Amino acid sequence: MDLHFKGLPQLLKRFPDHESAREYLEQKIWGGTPFCPFCKCDKWYKLGKEGQYKCGNKECHKKYTVTVGTIFHGSHIPLNIWFCAMYIASSHKKGISSHQLAKDLNLTQKSAWFMLHRIREMVRDKKEEKLSGIVEVDETYMARKFHSELKPQNFDYTPSWPNIKEKGCVFGMAQREGKVRIKVFESNNAEKLRASIKKHVKKHSWLITDGSNIYNQGLDGYKREFVIHSTKEYVKGDIYTNNIENFWGLMKRGIYGIYHQVSYKHLQRYCDEFSFRYNSRKIPDNVRFELSLSDIQTRLTYFQLIKNGYKEEEPYQEEKSEWD
Repeated sequence: MDLHFKGLPQLLKRFPDHESAREYLEQKIWGGTPFCPFCKCDKWYKLGKEGQYKCGNKECHKKYTVTVGTIFHGSHIPLNIWFCAMYIASSHKKGISSHQLAKDLNLTQKSAWFMLHRIREMVRDKKEEKLSGIVEVDETYMARKFHSELKPQNFDYTPSWPNIKEKGCVFGMAQREGKVRIKVFESNNAEKLRASIKKHVKKHSWLITDGSNIYNQGLDGYKREFVIHSTKEYVKGDIYTNNIENFWGLMKRGIYGIYHQVSYKHLQRYCDEFSFRYNSRKIPDNVRFELSLSDIQTRLTYFQLIKNGYKEEEPYQEEKSEWD
């Protein structure tokens, strides 16, 4: 069921109420044949309440709807309002704040905030296929606890600097004419950043970096070229980091202009949001909206959101390949 619409008015015309959005979701997820999300049994009984079913498996016998186990699970907000929020969040180049979304959709700010975080969890790239070819690599700082504009010219990355907490290193890898992969670390620890490269970039790829010493060693199997920004060297033929720098510029304008400040606890989710929009930048808004709907079977509870902050990715265990 492809959606063909241009802009929010046509989306609202296509889904004027909760029922129309629910019917579309049932067709998209179930293909017209309901199945139990708990035991996957396709035998069911329809209950009196519209959209509610009961599992026909005697060992299960649970009630369910199409939203069970998805980002809509347990939400009292109508599905057509959810669709509007998803379209707005995915089409606005720099995102939208929870305060503005709450005004636009007549919600409380708390509900809009939780809704946006569920959407960020939904659009997170869960496959994470490795980047290859020419990959630009760079790091920056965006968390509220670490403002890069406060760094002195000869900044020493040690906890001894009294006015700055060393948190919120955002590490980016951008494949030329391809996707970006953004990871958040507490600090620019060289071992962790190099391990992230090995995890997300195929061996024998070209790494284009700045003159940082982080990439001078520990990256055997990669070809590296660099430009030295401190000497105002930004381009040497095909050697430049303009793509990842452009992504930083877009994301920082979104963070500082729309969200104003982001804590380290939730920084990775914001990176996932901006990465999704960047990686789908060449497709129309309606196609991006459908793409965001393709992975809705990810549940995020409010308790998980406020209690569990972002955890750094597990240390990379390098696998042997035929090249080794």
